[in-house]
Amino acid sequence: MRLSARNQIPGTVKSVTAGQVMAEIVVEIAGGHQVVAAISAESARQLGLSPGKRVVAVVKSTEVMIGVED
Repeated sequence: MRLSARNQIPGTVKSVTAGQVMAEIVVEIAGGHQVVAAISAESARQLGLSPGKRVVAVVKSTEVMIGVED
């Protein structure tokens, strides 16, 4: 798979919580950190996502916000 997106993070699916329309996919990445994605339930089904499956989280965004506490 080749993509133009540069932010590609390999990881392993930790959990899949599927609703009727959307699914929440938790991906464990290096260092024990997690990335959470909300995708359509149909896409999750078609991709065969389940715990333990190796995946690549692809981040394509035009904006990243940083916040700090006062």
